Amino acid sequence: MFEDLAERKKQARRVVRQLKKDYPDAECALNYDSPFQLLIATILSAQCTDVRVNIVTKDLFAKYPDADAMAAAPVKTLEKIIQTTGFFRNKAKNIHAASQALVDQYDGEVPQDLESLVELPGVGRKTANVVLGTAFGIASGIVVDTHVGRLTKRMGLTNKTDAVKIEQQLLEVIPKKEWVDFSHRLIHHGRAICAARKPKCDQCHFKKFCPQIGVE
Repeated sequence: MFEDLAERKKQARRVVRQLKKDYPDAECALNYDSPFQLLIATILSAQCTDVRVNIVTKDLFAKYPDADAMAAAPVKTLEKIIQTTGFFRNKAKNIHAASQALVDQYDGEVPQDLESLVELPGVGRKTANVVLGTAFGIASGIVVDTHVGRLTKRMGLTNKTDAVKIEQQLLEVIPKKEWVDFSHRLIHHGRAICAARKPKCDQCHFKKFCPQIGVE
């Protein structure tokens, strides 16, 4: 990692600038029609690919499109629908409980603040940041998924492994106006070029300034 904060900020500017050039229209890969649906899809995306989640939510949201419908659904039925996303029993319990909480406390609407969101069952800081940034355009933080964690370490922006600590280091160097798009763009770059095992460094526009930390 670039140890000096000024150097890290300089590196962050390079990364942000190149991401904007390479992925100007990057968006969230999850399919949704409402903040509620994005919330549920994000909960389901834990330890699961976005492609798989989108397949599952197509049926799930057709039957239970909003918090009222999801809260009224039998948990066992939810388990069957989301089974292929992994950890399905815990996820079914959480999406049911979160939906019930939304109905009871917020008239079925998704609250637009971090503190309220993270109190919902199954919702951590990452999920809250996804919903606030993507559904509402509120820059509450930086979403740190496996791609963001891996790439920012490779590029010298962090030396942490814990998502919360990685986010804290990124918040120091990424301008707030870039927080939401930064994650979307970095995730696209991780999928297209900077893979975990065999990154395509020879095709990468970042190679002129990327220290390639951890790349063999």
